[in-house]
Amino acid sequence: MPANPIQRVVIVGGGTAGWMTAALLSRAMGPQLDIRLIESDQIGIVGVGEATIPQIRHVNQFLGLDEDDVLKATQGTFKLGIQFNDWRRIGDSYLHAFGDIGLPLGLLGFHQYWLRKRQQDPAADLWAYSLNAQAAGANRFARMETVGSSPLTGIKHAYHLDAGLYSKYLSQHCDSRIVRRTEGKVVDVQLRADDGFIESLKLESGEIVDGDLFIDCSGFRGLLIEGALETGYEDWRQWLPCDRAIAVASERIEPMRPYTQASARPAGWQWRIPLQHRNGNGHVYCSQFMGDDEATALLLGNLEGDAIAEPRPLRFTTGMRRQFWNRNCVSLGLAAGFMEPLESTSIHLIQTGVSRLLTLFPDRHFDPGLSAEYNRQTRFEYERVRDFLILHYRATERDDSPFWRHCAHIDMPESLLRKLELFRSSGQVFREGEELFTEVAWLQVMLGQGIEPTRHHPLADALAPTQLDEFLGNIRTLIGRAVNTMPQHTRFVTEHCRATMPG
Repeated sequence: MPANPIQRVVIVGGGTAGWMTAALLSRAMGPQLDIRLIESDQIGIVGVGEATIPQIRHVNQFLGLDEDDVLKATQGTFKLGIQFNDWRRIGDSYLHAFGDIGLPLGLLGFHQYWLRKRQQDPAADLWAYSLNAQAAGANRFARMETVGSSPLTGIKHAYHLDAGLYSKYLSQHCDSRIVRRTEGKVVDVQLRADDGFIESLKLESGEIVDGDLFIDCSGFRGLLIEGALETGYEDWRQWLPCDRAIAVASERIEPMRPYTQASARPAGWQWRIPLQHRNGNGHVYCSQFMGDDEATALLLGNLEGDAIAEPRPLRFTTGMRRQFWNRNCVSLGLAAGFMEPLESTSIHLIQTGVSRLLTLFPDRHFDPGLSAEYNRQTRFEYERVRDFLILHYRATERDDSPFWRHCAHIDMPESLLRKLELFRSSGQVFREGEELFTEVAWLQVMLGQGIEPTRHHPLADALAPTQLDEFLGNIRTLIGRAVNTMPQHTRFVTEHCRATMPG
């Protein structure tokens, strides 16, 4: 069958999802495509995805964006990980730090040697061997590829940014010869009679917009993927019961920490994200166990600094579309599904969705094998992120509120249960396929939540006790020296990417 290339792409919705999609498609495919992005200034943007994970740096590099310039434009700061407070028990705290921990030795990962050491010293701290964790604890930051001339890897960072400003920045860096923005609302979707594919959109102005490929970035409502194509949605509240959030900005205070904070509350958790001009805050909670007024009061009562805006309520259902790509429509961002921002995955799932679309990019025949593979890979990614989030709730010893007693008895998916049983029995963690979170990420959260392995790998016993102590001690020394050379996070931001403060 002769090629019949896609020429007209219509993106419905702006925000981070819409403009990241437009920027990446136009950069990758150039003048092959005519991209029309339809958005309305009258439709608000959720904008809770202000914390990112390190993979966002690949997006900026691919687009040719300067990191300091991005952070100046978005009031951004640097992020070394996420601090989890009160999740296992009230008073507990641990960090999911980006980057490596320690060094592998021989055939084993570092943590097997650390597990052996901890049998002798129960107070041994895994995070003493994480450069990111030690820098975060000292509120320090520097760009560092390696630790001196040693084989230890350096800092691995992401960003805190204002998602609205990031969308605006991306829109300004799209090639205007390829991407055309149209202000307007979609009021009707016309489907082809023979196959149910989307043929055109009708705008409130009366304009008809035709296209070959339609990308739904319309947010929770899923205007195309659900409203027009009735794709269906999988509800995951049996595993992730939170279904409400209150978001509010507060005044900036010092120190400007280089990490996100996620603090457990009686019926959910609260985020704190430091930006240059303000702090982003939110309270994610389960309406079955807490009312909206109480949730709002709890958030406002736990701010660091005064609120500078009115609290904004959000309602959601954690889950995903039954198909992310249906006929000639691909859904991205909140139109594709919702994962609460506990591990800052929202922007990343947009990024991987666009990347996967580019890999499997169709022609106008829309080979069903391409959409089937896209849906298979995306489902796998969403389900593994889901499992990682469930771990935070399910592995708890808290019984101080009905919500946490409920979470302690959530039935785990088989995929998560297998991972936890393997770790408990052997200390082994395996990354399955292309799942997002690494072995080191799983390790930190499992240990932080109190999941303890009963043994370490026998190969870790090959080192003599003095050799083990020397190996561990050298790593701690190198990390300590590296952290001491770093400036304070606030100073680094001021010197390298200070934003113009709003008047």
